[in-house]
Amino acid sequence: MNFKFAHFNFNVMSIENSKKFYDEALGLKEFHRIEDPDGEYLIVYLQDGKTGFELELTELKSHPQKYDLGEAEFHLALEVDDFDGAFAKHQKMGCVCLVNEAMGIYFIEDPDGYWIEIIPKKHVM
Repeated sequence: MNFKFAHFNFNVMSIENSKKFYDEALGLKEFHRIEDPDGEYLIVYLQDGKTGFELELTELKSHPQKYDLGEAEFHLALEVDDFDGAFAKHQKMGCVCLVNEAMGIYFIEDPDGYWIEIIPKKHVM
């Protein structure tokens, strides 16, 4: 039996706001979507265009309040080849929420409060 990662879900207040953020901040683009015929939910899958991993964004019409993320001790992590350039861009966007200089990483926060860890591309010697 072999398993591989397929996707990870974030429930969001607005698909459009989230799509705009993930495109601008991380270059993630909509790959496909599932729309409920009754309009009760919309699911959009974003991809980076390089891996098969998808970020699934779900908007539920029956959940108009902000989601309770608990202690938010979960996050996505993305590797970037231009760490300094990405950091400058995210600072300009105002979405940097934590910098860990000792570990050489930082986190950004999306419109719904989810954290995304940004790590420099690993160099193999």
